[in-house]
Amino acid sequence: MKPEVVMQENSSMKAGTAGGLLFVLLNVTSAELLKTAVLASIGAAVSFTVSLVLKMIVRKMRGK
Repeated sequence: MKPEVVMQENSSMKAGTAGGLLFVLLNVTSAELLKTAVLASIGAAVSFTVSLVLKMIVRKMRGK
């Protein structure tokens, strides 16, 4: 038999989680937000381009 895992909620854990979240949110600078947005945009553009190139390759291979 598997032992049952029970998660216990307590106020200390909730306070620690909320405090950690607040600490992170308050320490995010606008430069970091800008860098994140730029990197996300680059990642999306690269992903889109790769998917188009792969689609073209598959079409050429099926055409043979």
